[in-house]
Amino acid sequence: MSFRMTGALIVLVVVGVFVFFAFQNTTVRNLLYALNYDRTLVSYSQVDTTVSDVTSDVDPKGRSASLISAFFGLDDALPPLANLIACEGAAGNDGMPVIFSHEVDLQTLEPGDFKVTTSKGTVGEITCLTLAPADGPGELRTVLLIGQYGSIDDQPATVEIVGNVISLDNSVNFKGASVEVTPLEDGPSLVWAERVPEGEWVLDAQGTGIPFGGGTGCPANTKQIIRATWNGGITKPNGLDADDLERQLYSVTVERPDQSLDDMTPFALGDLNDGDNNHKLCLDTTDRVKSISFPAGHLTDPRDDLNPSTSVSILK
Repeated sequence: MSFRMTGALIVLVVVGVFVFFAFQNTTVRNLLYALNYDRTLVSYSQVDTTVSDVTSDVDPKGRSASLISAFFGLDDALPPLANLIACEGAAGNDGMPVIFSHEVDLQTLEPGDFKVTTSKGTVGEITCLTLAPADGPGELRTVLLIGQYGSIDDQPATVEIVGNVISLDNSVNFKGASVEVTPLEDGPSLVWAERVPEGEWVLDAQGTGIPFGGGTGCPANTKQIIRATWNGGITKPNGLDADDLERQLYSVTVERPDQSLDDMTPFALGDLNDGDNNHKLCLDTTDRVKSISFPAGHLTDPRDDLNPSTSVSILK
């Protein structure tokens, strides 16, 4: 073997060892994944360019098109990683998740569709928006607004849809919908819960291995899945994702065959480790779920504000 070939082999071995140990470090591993993350859910347009003949604000089932919540989650505090997974220039800006009553069509979403007004009447600037990290099947209702639209001293008060934003099923137009903004100091709350259609189930999934882009699945013996949506991103106070402790804190009220009500605990928790605002409650019963609840003081938003006691009824 020539010296040149030996040297090349040594380099390959050194690089291989470096990559191996780098992937044992969570921070390095997440950074490498983030550098290769494909931002496909982002929009920058400052004007409404959507032309649509959809004008109804009520879907065929009679459910109104509305904004469920807007959560002032971060003031000038989006982390550097946001430049890679959210949009260019996101780091250091404000972050506010806005949740719609229906999944929305990304092609109709633009920063120019949103008007954010502060408590003192100032109209904020929205640099970009993205559906990430809540981008799994059935989750395309949480839009993260990024820009400069308030401060702790003059907080955003309302969010209004001023452009054509169309639901994913093309049934409703959200133009004209508005909602009051949850203040910066408040912790995250449950705002939406629904049964996950069996066609959207991904069982025994390990997730992507990164804190965005797809979470863990429920176990194979699951009989029913409830999606629990919070108005902001949620972790434990130490920054880690929910685990079995939080699973045991969820209370699920079900209606038994004799029409009596009973409280139970999910036997597993899914949709973890992806950095979004959703959990999947994995149930071992097919009895109809009426509502879910969670006690105060166990989960935090990205600003480390603790959650209040919170509950929400299941979408019928």
